[in-house]
Amino acid sequence: MPTQQNPARDALNSKLKEFFLEQLQDIYWAEKKLVKTLPKLAEAAHSDELRAAFESHLTETEGHVSRVEQVFELLGEKAEAKECPALKGIAEEGEEIIDETEEGTAQRDVGLIFAGQKAEHYEIATYGALVQLAKDMGQQEIADLLHQTLTEEKKADEKLTELATSGINREAAQEVAE
Repeated sequence: MPTQQNPARDALNSKLKEFFLEQLQDIYWAEKKLVKTLPKLAEAAHSDELRAAFESHLTETEGHVSRVEQVFELLGEKAEAKECPALKGIAEEGEEIIDETEEGTAQRDVGLIFAGQKAEHYEIATYGALVQLAKDMGQQEIADLLHQTLTEEKKADEKLTELATSGINREAAQEVAE
């Protein structure tokens, strides 16, 4: 009698799993980098609401790190981070914005929102793809965990858009260039 193949089991020993793990290592590094970067963004923010948004997302991001560690555990893999060039660049850009804008200005807040949204969009793209790959590997529990993070990333992005459009952009438009 021929051996029946188990697509979910086969997927866990495949090129797809290998790629999934590489991307998981990438987002793990990115989340850990954001845990270090978000306090700097919060400190640099002029708007109390923006500062609070960065601080709130820091707490969520610490949870994202834990969730990614759970995913590694569910896969029977050691949680390892691999430098994420995309988020490294976004974080450096955020630091440049802080260095190149005047403290206490709405212009700086606009730049911080830009940097924050670039990070969120990268994370949204990555988590969206990881959720689908987990489903394709038959790993619904992993897909569900990653989808929780995806939902939080989308909400963080929406919050930044709301802050920009609720007055920060208009306030920066009123600031006189020197």
